[in-house]
Amino acid sequence: MEKIDSFIWLLTGWFFKLIRKDLTEEQKKSWIQFVKFCVVGVTNTLISYLINVAVLAILKNTSLSEPVTISKLTFSPDVVIGNTVAFILSVLWSFYWNNKYVFSLEKGQKRNLFLSLLKTYASYSITGIFLTFVLSWLWVDVLGISKFIAPIINLFISVPVNFLMNKLWAFKSKKAED
Repeated sequence: MEKIDSFIWLLTGWFFKLIRKDLTEEQKKSWIQFVKFCVVGVTNTLISYLINVAVLAILKNTSLSEPVTISKLTFSPDVVIGNTVAFILSVLWSFYWNNKYVFSLEKGQKRNLFLSLLKTYASYSITGIFLTFVLSWLWVDVLGISKFIAPIINLFISVPVNFLMNKLWAFKSKKAED
């Protein structure tokens, strides 16, 4: 793990030299965690997309691909199913890699994996659904920013918020009791 962390610092540490900012060891560790969190996030996004497309392909010629109208609201069940399956499995993917790779336990630490998993789903729900919805409304409907640019802006807010929620809440570890 130290080799990976050193490599990440080699690739990204130049930025702090450029702005002439010396980081403490704790800040450096948090920065490396954030970069690893972003790498897991990129793979999470790819996995989510691939799962969603796979579910849509599987359901393509079924009755679930036909639009349904309930109280003047029309929706496609296959899209709902695809998004739901993709969300559940991609967050599980992120949980595994964040637990193993990003927020790994140090000697003498422990965590309740089931509780961390529930908190991870809550974190992703808050940032991936609620926060991005509110921010998208703000950018598009209030400020008039393009709906194609808004998701990119959202990333600059939702990713750090999600990182902090995972670091300080979902994956918070405790010292093992002797």
